[in-house]
Amino acid sequence: MAGHVYHPFQVENMRLILVLSRGSLAVLGCAALLAVLPGDARAQWTGSAALTSDYVWRGSSQTRERPAVQAGVRYTHESGLYASAWGSTVKFKPDNGAYTEFDLAAGWAGRLAPDWALDAYFLRYQYPSTQGHPNWNEVNFAVTWRDRYWLALGHSNNAMASRTAGTYALLGARHPLGHTWRVEAALARYFLDDAYADSYTHASVGAVWAFKPPFELRLTLHGTDAAARRLFPGMAGTRGEIALQAAF
Repeated sequence: MAGHVYHPFQVENMRLILVLSRGSLAVLGCAALLAVLPGDARAQWTGSAALTSDYVWRGSSQTRERPAVQAGVRYTHESGLYASAWGSTVKFKPDNGAYTEFDLAAGWAGRLAPDWALDAYFLRYQYPSTQGHPNWNEVNFAVTWRDRYWLALGHSNNAMASRTAGTYALLGARHPLGHTWRVEAALARYFLDDAYADSYTHASVGAVWAFKPPFELRLTLHGTDAAARRLFPGMAGTRGEIALQAAF
């Protein structure tokens, strides 16, 4: 299974669908709380859309190296509380009947100090109309320094719907090159229960061209170790990804 990696203060979401499952109740409860707040206490809606040549999640392709359509929406209250939904087309190997993924999130994001920020959220990975029980939950934290460097941690007792524990740790950095270009890089380790699979490492480096706001063109190179290739045969390894994206 897969899911989306949320970077601090990055809008990456999709159309909100209300999936009434036990794991979604926290997300829906947060959304309902935000909806009943007084109008003058609300902040804003934001969102994004993207067309990518390959949906790569934690080093492995979620579309069998085929294009994916992605989009999302997020509502943020002035207190820092937010609720969001993001989605993508998917195609797994072996095929379990999944064609769409929806990630529902609820959390808080804000400044801890002038140079430091925190994003803490509950995340639900949802795969409608699939065989088996592929849906799962994860708790995530991300700390950002000067909006350029971040450490993200995610933990689940049902990692990738395996019924075993997994902890994900990522170090990331971004650096602007003028007004229209920036480079980004990340190094991550997925610590998985030995009963499920070996832990693995993956990395990425990319360049982003903001050629015409709100549109950006992103080129990313991904790489994984041998453990990831064993866990995701035919979907992990070295690969490139190009995406056209927009935020609104």
